[in-house]
Amino acid sequence: MRALITALLVGGAIAQQPQNPSPMVEHTRAHRRLTEVSPPGRREKLELGTLFIPEGVKPATVLFFFHGGTWLPEVAAARNRVAVVSVQAGSGSSTYARLFESADRFPALVREAESKAGAPFARVLVGGWSAGCGAIRQILKTPASYQRIAGALMIDGIHTDYTDGKPGPLESKIGTENLDIWLQLARDAMAGKKWMIVTHSEIFPGTFASTTETADYILKQLAIARRPVLRWGPMGLQQLSEARAGKFLLMGYAGNSAPDHVDQLHSLPEYLKLMR
Repeated sequence: MRALITALLVGGAIAQQPQNPSPMVEHTRAHRRLTEVSPPGRREKLELGTLFIPEGVKPATVLFFFHGGTWLPEVAAARNRVAVVSVQAGSGSSTYARLFESADRFPALVREAESKAGAPFARVLVGGWSAGCGAIRQILKTPASYQRIAGALMIDGIHTDYTDGKPGPLESKIGTENLDIWLQLARDAMAGKKWMIVTHSEIFPGTFASTTETADYILKQLAIARRPVLRWGPMGLQQLSEARAGKFLLMGYAGNSAPDHVDQLHSLPEYLKLMR
C-alpha cells in the first residue's frame, strides 16, 4: 500500500513530471482501511494483469481495474459478485496509457479473459484510481473498445495539463484535449447509454491540473450544476458536492492529503455497487 500512496506524487497527466508534494499524513479524522485478504476464488494470469472470479460466482460482469494493486479490486469483486482483471503497471498515467496505444490490445484482453472464464461477459466495466485513469482514457479513444464498455469508474484520477505549464491566479487555463473523451462518455451517460462515475478530492498538484479543476470543466461543458452536500461517504470520506444526470454521477470529497486520496481507493467496493 505504501507504493500506492507514493504513486500519488507521480500520478498526473504527464508521467514523471515534478509535483508539489501533498501531505503524506493527516490527523483531522480517522482514515479507515479495508483489511487485506485474499478472497476465495479462481485466479488466472493474463497477458496483462490477473483475472479473478470469486468462488461460487458465474459472472456476467467483468471489471478491468487499473492501479489498485490486486487484493483490493478482488475484495470489491467478491463483495459485488463480479469478475475482475487487476492491472498494476507502475507510476504515471502515461505509463498506463502506453499499455493501450495499440487499438487491438484491449479487445484482445477482453477475449483472453472470456476464454479463461469459459464464457463471454455480458457487461464490461473499466475502472481506475489515480494514474490508472490514463488507461481508461486511452481505451475509450478506440471506437470498438468504447462500444464494448458499459461503464467507467474514475477514482480521483482525471487530470490534464495547464496550457501555459502552470496554474493561474484565479481560474487556470487547462488543456482540454485530454478531456474530450470524458465529455463524450458523460453525454452518453446522461442519455442512459453507459455508466460514468467520477470522484475527486481537493488535492492540488500545482504542476498539472487537479481533479477538482477537471471536474469543474466537465460539469461546465455539460451544463450540469453541482449540488452542495455535507455527509459521510464510504470509509469515513467527507462528501462536499454531487452532480447527477441519468447514469452520470460526480462526487466531490474533502481532503488534500495522500491519506484522503487513498480513502477513495478503499471505497471501491461501494462505488462498484453503484454501477449495478
